[in-house]
Amino acid sequence: MTDAFTGEKLAVLERQIDEWLAELYANHDHIVAVDRSPDDDVRWFVRMRGEDKDFTTVWLTLGQRTLRYETYVMPAPEENHVQLYEHVLRRNDRLVGAHFSIGVENAIFLRGEVPVDRVDRNELDRVLGTLYAQVEQCFTGMIRIGFGSRFEG
Repeated sequence: MTDAFTGEKLAVLERQIDEWLAELYANHDHIVAVDRSPDDDVRWFVRMRGEDKDFTTVWLTLGQRTLRYETYVMPAPEENHVQLYEHVLRRNDRLVGAHFSIGVENAIFLRGEVPVDRVDRNELDRVLGTLYAQVEQCFTGMIRIGFGSRFEG
């Protein structure tokens, strides 16, 4: 198990994440917003402009042992539930560091976590890039499976 970060070590990592996210925001046009949650001082969001999905927002939550990350991919499917769930499970088999899951109101999320002792600028960039790329690659196909009748006609 990863050793817990407490006190000063956690505060240093928080400041580093703030700095890394500010740098990413300043250097990447597709990142349109970076902010911290007003309700919790160890949760950030990064909003990125996409091509297939208009926006992808990644939430980062810093704990004593892990940095958790997640993004909302799509609402609960209206149809073809089995086909959609099989599709995302097969995608999970190819993913590294993230996985599709069913969340609040049966919506589809992409989530993962990394131990705090592995969090650095490169890892944060990898996390954001992985979630962004996966959403861009799968969104249109997943929507067509889960809401196919809306595209007929």
